[in-house]
Order: sequence, then structure tokens, then C-alpha cells
Amino acid sequence: MSTTRTKNTREEAEKVRLATDVTPLTLKEAVRRSERPTRKRLIFSPEENLVKTSKKSRRTKTVHTNTLKKSKVEKQEDSDIENSDVECASDVNGGLSAYELERLENIRQNQAFLSAINLYQATETLRESTRPKPSQRGLMSRSKAAPKDVLPSRKSLRLQNKEAEIPPSLQDLRASLPDEETLRFSKKPPGPLPVVPLNVEEGSRLPSELIELCAQVSVEQERAKLNQKEYCAVLKTMKITEAKVAKVVKDRITCAAFNPCTSSLLMAAGDKFGKLGLWNLGSDWGDDGVLLFEPHSRAVGCMAFSNANPVHLLSLSYDGSVRCMDVEKAVFEDVYDMNDDAKTFDFMTHDCMTLVVGSWSGLVAIVDRRTPGNSQESLHILDPKCVRCVSVHPVQKHYFAAAENRVVSIYDSRCLKKTQNKAVSQLHGHSLSISSAYFSPWTGNSVLTSCMDDKIRLYDTSVMTADTPLLTSISHNMHTGRWLSKLSAVWDPKQEDSFVVGSMARPRTVQVFHESGKLQHSFRDNKHLTTVLSITAFHPTRNALLGGNASGRLHVFSD
Repeated sequence: MSTTRTKNTREEAEKVRLATDVTPLTLKEAVRRSERPTRKRLIFSPEENLVKTSKKSRRTKTVHTNTLKKSKVEKQEDSDIENSDVECASDVNGGLSAYELERLENIRQNQAFLSAINLYQATETLRESTRPKPSQRGLMSRSKAAPKDVLPSRKSLRLQNKEAEIPPSLQDLRASLPDEETLRFSKKPPGPLPVVPLNVEEGSRLPSELIELCAQVSVEQERAKLNQKEYCAVLKTMKITEAKVAKVVKDRITCAAFNPCTSSLLMAAGDKFGKLGLWNLGSDWGDDGVLLFEPHSRAVGCMAFSNANPVHLLSLSYDGSVRCMDVEKAVFEDVYDMNDDAKTFDFMTHDCMTLVVGSWSGLVAIVDRRTPGNSQESLHILDPKCVRCVSVHPVQKHYFAAAENRVVSIYDSRCLKKTQNKAVSQLHGHSLSISSAYFSPWTGNSVLTSCMDDKIRLYDTSVMTADTPLLTSISHNMHTGRWLSKLSAVWDPKQEDSFVVGSMARPRTVQVFHESGKLQHSFRDNKHLTTVLSITAFHPTRNALLGGNASGRLHVFSD
């Protein structure tokens, strides 16, 4: 019996050993099988598999839901305990928890500390001091008029349920009166106008210092061309200060010019509503040296001092009138009167007595100031669209360049006809309208053009050929919008190969270029130059540059 039991035990132990024993061959086969990629078995009964999957997912979802319910119950119990503590504290402290009370106390202490050291006042003072303000010199510096008597407030008849009663006679009178726009742009009466400043007391005369200043005979110095290094050094010495910024006219400046006198910087500017302002830098007459006049009724498109007689300032307006301000006689003489749309002019003789006048409608008139009356000597049709700028050759005065629609044409005034005029030479390559075109100031061997296709171009006019070759093309942003005057590149009359132009870049700047396209200098000042200076001009003899902006202010850089 015992022997049989022992035998059975041994057999069972042997079976267990064989079942649990792993031989090297068996292990090697197991490793090989594990390295092989297992293939998925094909499912021949999708319905059965779908049922199994749905049961499994349902079971998993049930377990997950039970777990979430348990966690929510535990969180709810914890929150109930915390809320009970907060409610007890809130009842004691007037509805606020201990944390909120501590936070409010910290805020009160911080505000008390900041108020004690006057931090709020110092911050506001620093903010006001760092913010650039427009110059208050010029027309803005005048004392304000006394306040008028306070009248009772007007009440609308419509709100009072009353009908407005207008007598028939008043209705006829109202219909016969011109509208406000017509009255605003009505042309000044023909003939001479008195030179009466608008910003001084009634009956005041022109300052005697102004007459003496304009009567100075400018002595022409021998022109010495500076090389680029010397010229850049001179430009760097020209600075702007608070005293060199003043409001000269009330509205947007459309043109400006320097008087050729050398003892002082006397400037003139015209705005878009026919006002003309004179500013003598450093003077005290008028408003900080500013005198304001109104010789025209519409925008002043062009102005220039006579080099032969600096007491004469000629100005042209869009209302069709060309007037000469004679400072000695204190009168605006009526030089020329076009029907409308006058745009630009230039002197055709050294004595500045003969003018060439261009209009928006493509007409060009030759005007002699010595002829009695205000009519032209001859009238010619150049371009049926417009003539935006005219420039007379500095040496050969019978040649003049006219900036037409998309081409600049050079004409010979001796060969002009009434119609069908043929140009001596043309400057092609402009894809949009041309703002300006000027001969170089000494020899006229180059023509500088500004175009709305964001290009400034220089052409070789040393020889008058049918197609003038292009020398240089400079990329420059010319899109100023409707509220700024158009940018125009103008020559420095003291330098044959350099010109200046305003810029739309930030920070605000005025740039001076060499004819090769190289930027020579940028005038900048973060404190006193914060606007776009669309109108620029160099002084003919001194190291000075002016720039006019859209608010009627002139900025001056000088040594």
C-alpha cells in the first residue's frame, strides 16, 4: 500500500517537473516565435465581435462612471466642510472671508505707501514731460480772445412741437444768396490789394525792419563746389531748436521759400486756403516774428522771391491769380489773372520780369510784368491734361521743362505755337503722374523728377536729344495721402549735385541725396521734428533748410 502510494507520488512529481522544465531548445523556439510579427486573425463573424466589443465597452464605461460618482461625492463632502468654515468666518467679518480681508488690507497699505511718496503725481508729470508737444510759437502764441457773454440755450422748435414760420420775402432772399462754399473760394477783386497783416491790430503798418531786411542787396558769392565729405560735414552742423519752429500759416503748407538776404533768415509760406505768412527767425514783430496775409482765395501753389529785387515776393494761386507782394509799396500787385486752375510758374529772365505760367488744363502762358494790365503775352497748349510743374534752364533761358501727365517735355519758348507744340526733348520712364521736374541749379545738365510710382529720377540733359537718357533712379515712398502735400525733391542751390526731399519714414526725417543715389545726410530730431515735412527748400547762400508740415508750421535747420 505504501509502495503504491510512493510510486504514484513519484509519477506526479515527474509530471510536474516535465511540465515546468524548460529546455534550451524550447526557450530558443520561444524567443524565435516572439521575434516574429504576430498576424491578426480574420474575423469571420462581425456581428459576434461587435456584440463582444459593445459588452466590454459598456462594462468599462460602467466602472468609470462609478469611479467618477465616488470622487464627486468625496469632493462634495470636502467642499461642504470648507464652505461651512467660510460661512462661519463670513458671518463674523461682514460677508468676507479671512483671505479677502487680508487682501483688502494689503491693497490699502500699498496705496497709502504710494501716495506718501507721491508716485502717482511723479508718473503723470513724467508722462507729460516725455510726450512731444507742437510748438506754441507763431500764430498759436497769441492771447485768446475774451470769452463772449453766455447766451441762453437755444431750443428746437421741433422739440417744442412748433412749426418754423419763414416770411416769403426771407425765403426769396435766402434763395438768392450764394452758398458758404462759394463765398469761401470767391476770387479776390482784380487790381492791387493792400498789404494788411491779419494778426496785428487794425491800422498797423508793416515793420520798418522788414522793409530794410528785404531791401538788402544780396551779394553773390563765388560758387565753390564742395566734395561729398565736406558737404556732409556742413550738413551735420545744421541743427534745430525750439526757437526754430513756428506756426506761420493757419492750414496745410503747400509751398515755401527763403528770402535771399544773408543777414537774417526770412521765410515765406503759403497754405491751402490762400493765406501767406512771413516769418523772420529771431524777430519779435507780429506773433514771434510771424505776419499773416490773405492775397488769394484758394491754395497757393507756387511762390518765389525775386533775385533781382528781394522786396518782391511772387505767389500763384489755384484761383488763377498771380500777385507780387511789394514790401516797400505795401501792396499786392495784380501780375496775371487766368480764368482758373493756375498751378506753377518760373522766371524766364535774370531780372525776373518775364514768367512762364502753367495750368492744370495743360496751358502755358508767357507773362511780362512790365506790360500794363494782368494779361499774358502769349498762350500755348502743351498737354490737354495738365502741367504740374515748369522749370526754366538756368543758363539757356529759352528752354523750360514741363511736367505733364506721365512724361517731362523740354520746350523752346522761341518756337512755341498756339497748338500742336513739339518738344525738343522728352524724359520717359514714369508710370504714374509726375509731381515735379527741376533743372540742376548751376548748369542745367540734369533734370530731377519726382513721380507717384515711388521713384526719384535724374536725367542727363547736357545735350538736348529727342530721348533723354536716365542717369539714376532712387526708390522713395511718395504716397502721402490726401491730408499731406505731395513730396517733391528739390535741388540745393549751393550744390550742383545734391537735392533734398521729405520722407514718410519713422522717426520723422528729411533726407539729402547725391545725384548718384547715395544718401548723404538725414535731418532728425525726436523732440522738435515729429511730423512729415512735405515742403522743403534750401537757402540760396546760407547753410539753412526749411520744412513745412500739414499744420502750418515751419521747421528750420541751420548752423
